[in-house]
Order: sequence, then structure tokens, then C-alpha cells
Amino acid sequence: MTEGVEIHQARTNRADAATTSVTRSRTSSLEAVETSSFPEVQHHSTGGAEDSGGGSVAPDGGWGWVVVAATVLVLAMTLAFPSCIGIFYTDLQNDFQASNTETSWVPAIMIAVLHAGGPICSVLVECLGCRTTIIIGGILSGLGMAASSFAQTLVELYITAGIITGMGFSLSFQPSITMVGHYFVRRRAFANALSSTGTALGLSTLPLLANYLLSSFGWRGSFLVLGGVLLNCCVCGAVMRPLGAKPKMKARTRQTNNHQLKTNCLSISQEREGLKGRLRATLSTVMSFLRRHMAFDLLCSNPYFCAYALGMSWMMLGFMVPLVYLVPYATAYGIEQDRAALLMAILGLINITVRPVTALVFGLPRFHGSHNFAYLFATAVLINGLSNCICGMATSFPVLLAYVLVFGFSMSVIGSLLFTVLMDTVEMSRFPSALGLISIMESTMLLLGPPLAGILVDSTRQYAYVFFACSINGSTAGLFIMLSFYWLDRQKDREVKSSFTHKDTNSLKQSIKMTIDCDYSPVPLHSNSVRDMETDV
Repeated sequence: MTEGVEIHQARTNRADAATTSVTRSRTSSLEAVETSSFPEVQHHSTGGAEDSGGGSVAPDGGWGWVVVAATVLVLAMTLAFPSCIGIFYTDLQNDFQASNTETSWVPAIMIAVLHAGGPICSVLVECLGCRTTIIIGGILSGLGMAASSFAQTLVELYITAGIITGMGFSLSFQPSITMVGHYFVRRRAFANALSSTGTALGLSTLPLLANYLLSSFGWRGSFLVLGGVLLNCCVCGAVMRPLGAKPKMKARTRQTNNHQLKTNCLSISQEREGLKGRLRATLSTVMSFLRRHMAFDLLCSNPYFCAYALGMSWMMLGFMVPLVYLVPYATAYGIEQDRAALLMAILGLINITVRPVTALVFGLPRFHGSHNFAYLFATAVLINGLSNCICGMATSFPVLLAYVLVFGFSMSVIGSLLFTVLMDTVEMSRFPSALGLISIMESTMLLLGPPLAGILVDSTRQYAYVFFACSINGSTAGLFIMLSFYWLDRQKDREVKSSFTHKDTNSLKQSIKMTIDCDYSPVPLHSNSVRDMETDV
């Protein structure tokens, strides 16, 4: 017996040793796999070369606040800069002996190119990263304004101040907004509203600076100095540190090898299929490019984005026109140039005061989720459009001051929610391409708005009709966005309720079937067994 027990114990000990060795080998192999795979996961990033942050977690703070501060300065020097052209409007018109329509093309081209450069900006961000793209934009905008100081004709001014400077603005402000979206997720509404104060900062300081430079150096010297100011966008771009680390060289070489293999296969298939295959491959390449950088597919697949894009484009037809024509309107009716520039400065101060407050309010938990931001945005657009009627009714300084107060408040809310609504409407991975498509749609309206207003002024000799037209444009755009989102939300709620009722009916049928099975199958068996026990007794 003792020998048998000892043999049994020896067998069990051998089995335990074998199992422990197997588990140790398995854990060591798993640790090796984890250590070999974790660095690749941490350094993986999608989108741009270094700035996308697709594989990294947003810190929601830290260096992100430096990025927000840099974005504030970039927006102050880009989005708010076209409002300075209104200060030089009369001098440009007198120097070049041009009409209102011809002179209004200068800010119109600048604003249109600023928004139309979205796809080009998206391509550069993917190839070079956000930091390099912002620096290139700062160099272009500075050189464009410096070259415009030597312009001898309006056509040269269209090219230098309109196209070159506008493209520099586009390459600077769009990657800055994208970087804020990558650095913040939980505090994204607050960060976007805080960064939008840059536009308010530019609106409050640039008109006063432009008026001082105009009185001291003339419009040519002012453009040269402002070109030096715009070079500070390069400094802001330098602090836009990439969120994720660079991918490894092995991953890059692997991707390049796969790309070369795909291109070889495509070339072989193209040679076999001939011209038809080449056309098909070219069409697929063009469609993939449009989907990546302009998001045309979202117009069909995302109805919220479609409604927002259409409403935003219609709003932009008259949104920037009051900023261009407010100073000429005030000076044409006897208000001094300094007091007219003061109106623009007050407009900027209102934005600086209101936008941080809206940032704190929109950061509250009650605004998280659903489409609350979209309805607030549409209401602000409606109020902004209706406020233009105040400016068209009278031309005294108190009336214009009241107009600036209402217009500035609504403009602050619009600027705070402009990018937040878009980020809530589309995925963050599609945000750069969606912003590029909206920028293209807006640029067409922004290009037409000031010249159409100039034609209206030249034909009627009255600035008031311009503000009445802007009132109709803004109010209809706000109503369209509000009603569209309300209708889409109702449609979505109906679909959700119908799906829930369908699930409830299915679960009810299953529960009824289970109860029927439970009632009729076990009970007879139990009763039979009791009867059998009684008969046995």
C-alpha cells in the first residue's frame, strides 16, 4: 500500500511540474508578444505625418492650453484680418479711382480664398503635418501683404492681398482648429469657444492698429507693417507640438512596400484591360481623393452635415458684408473716421467679453449630447440676421452703437459654436475633410457677397439696402438650420421608437412561448410522478 501511495504521489508531482512549466512558457510568450506589439500600437497614428494624433489619447489639458493660446493668436491674425480692409476702403477707392464694386473685390477675394483653400490645406496637413502647414501659411500671408504695398493696379492687389494672403490665412487657421480638436475631447466645446476669442481679439485691436497706421504711414506703409505682423503665425505654428510620436521606420517601409505592390498590381491590371482600366483606376483615385479631402460622400450619407453645410453657406453670403461696409456707411453719413473705427473696436471688445462666458456656459453637463449646440447656433444666426435691420433704420452714432452691441453678441455665440457643431455632426477623423468641403461652399458665397453689395450701393446710392439684404439672408439661414435639425431629430426619434417597439414585440412573443412551454411541459410530469408514488404506496 505504501509503495502504491508513493508511486501515485510521484505521478502527481510530475504532472504539477509539467503544468507549471507549460503555464510559465505561455506567460513568457504572451509577455514577449505584448512587449513587441505595444510600442507599435502606441506610436501608430492615422492621417497626417505627425500631427494627427489618431492613435493617441487626447490629454484634455497640459500642452493643449498652449495650443489653444496659439490658436487664439492665429485666428486673431487670419479670420479677423479682412475687417481691417474696411479701414482702407475709402483710400483704396480714391487712389485707384475705382467704384464700390471694383474695390469690394479685394476683401471678397481674400475671404473667399481663405475658405476655399480647405482641400489644399488638407493635402498639406496629410503630407507635412499641422505645424509645417501653419508655418507655410504664415510666410505666405506675410509676403502677400508686403507685396501688396507695392501694387500699382487693383488687379495686382487682387493677386497679392486677395489670393496670396488669403491662401496663407487658409493654411494657418484650419490646421490650428484641427489641432484643438485633437487635444481636447471632454472639454472640446470649452476649448473651441475659448480659441474663438482670437477672432474677437483681432476685431478689437486690428481696426485700431490699422487706423493708426493709416494716419501715420498711409495704406501702402500700413500694408507693409501688417505683413510683418502676419509673420507671427510662424511662431504660433512652431508651438503646435504633435500629439502622437512619429511612427517607426519599419512601419513606414512596410506601408511603402505595400503601396508599391498595389501600384504594380494596378499597372499590370491596367495593361491587361487597356484604356478602360486606366479610366476606371483614375476615377477611383479621384473619388478617394474627394472623399478624403472634401467629404462629398457626407452630403449623401449624413443628413445633419448636409443641412448644416447648406445653412452655413447661405449664411455666409451676407455674414461678412456688414464688417466690410460698416465703416464706409458711417463715414458716408458724417461720422468721423476715428469714431467709425471705434465701432469696430467695440464690436471686438464685445466678442472678447462674451466668448469666454459662452465657453464656460457651454461646458456645463446639460449641453453635452443631442443637438443642443445646433439649436443655439441657429438661434444666434437668426438674431444676427435680424440685427442688421437696426443699422439700416438710422445712421446716428447711438443707433450704430446699439447695432454693434446686438450684432457683436450674436456673432460671439456663432463663433463659439461654429466648429463645435461641426465636430458633433461628423466624426473627428472626417473633420478636416468636412471642414474643407464647407470652406469650399462658403467661399463661393463669400466671394459673391461684397461685390453684390457693391452693385447694390452703386445702383441705389444707399448703404441701408445692403444691411436690409443681409438681414433677410441671415434670418432665413438661421430658420433653415433650426427647422432642418428639428425635423431630422423627429425622424430619428421615430426610427428609435419603431425599433424599440419591434424589439418589445419580439421579446413578448418569446416570453409567451417560454411561459407556454413551462406551463404545459413540466406540470404533467410532476403530476404523474405524484400519482405513481400514491399507487406505489
